[in-house]
Amino acid sequence: MSQAPDMGTMKITILGSGTCVPSLTRSSCSVLIEIESAKFVFDMGAGTIRRLLECGITIGEVSHIFFSHFHPDHIGELVSFLFASKYPGGTRRRDRLKITAASGFLDFYEGLKKVYGRWIELEEGIVEIFEMSNSGPDRMRLGIANITTFPMNHIESSIGYRITTPDDSSIVYTGDTDSCENAVRLAMGADLLICESSFPDGSKIDGHLTPSLAGSIASEAGVENLVLTHFYPDCDKIDIEAQCRKTYNGNVVCAEDFMQMEIKDGYCRFQP
Repeated sequence: MSQAPDMGTMKITILGSGTCVPSLTRSSCSVLIEIESAKFVFDMGAGTIRRLLECGITIGEVSHIFFSHFHPDHIGELVSFLFASKYPGGTRRRDRLKITAASGFLDFYEGLKKVYGRWIELEEGIVEIFEMSNSGPDRMRLGIANITTFPMNHIESSIGYRITTPDDSSIVYTGDTDSCENAVRLAMGADLLICESSFPDGSKIDGHLTPSLAGSIASEAGVENLVLTHFYPDCDKIDIEAQCRKTYNGNVVCAEDFMQMEIKDGYCRFQP
């Protein structure tokens, strides 16, 4: 089992730094944030369950799931997660699971149940669903952390998350987005920004960022530490960090699966 972080520490693990494109080195999108005994999973693309196990974490230990939007490379393993949570041989879930996503998730979830029926329906009271606004900023309190969301510039269900602990340490996870003022507002002064950077400069497509555009968001928001993620294969052929340096002078790191960081008292430390 993974050891719980010290009091006041946020431990971050990149579970998946890739996309919908199959890769032997990059799993689909997912980030694990541990705060004391709570384990938050942000997005759950294909391969997330295995990545969790490789980090020493079982699905029963996951306390919260947060979805940035409903594209398959971000939400595709939810069905497998719920199905496995019913298995009586050791992974059957007993503790409450809190799922947070944008408005519209309840309808999405009901649609999944129409397809899979009882195979993904957990015992009554186990799954608790929270919908956040996809038309403006929204907030929720979890005791160990406060969550702030803003709509992102991708699809209708796209929201980014800011996680803030009582000592005012903060992490921002954008999910997928194009350039937008909301990304800057959400990331303002954060200790760590985990930002998508899907395609190299010169190969931009609508709804996604390039390294220099992600750098611009981090610079405008005054972020000290920037982790670029969600890399399509073209990104592995060029110097992503150098392109980001055109617009950003802070600490920039290109995500890899299993990369780990810790934040405590506003200081971000990257694990070797």
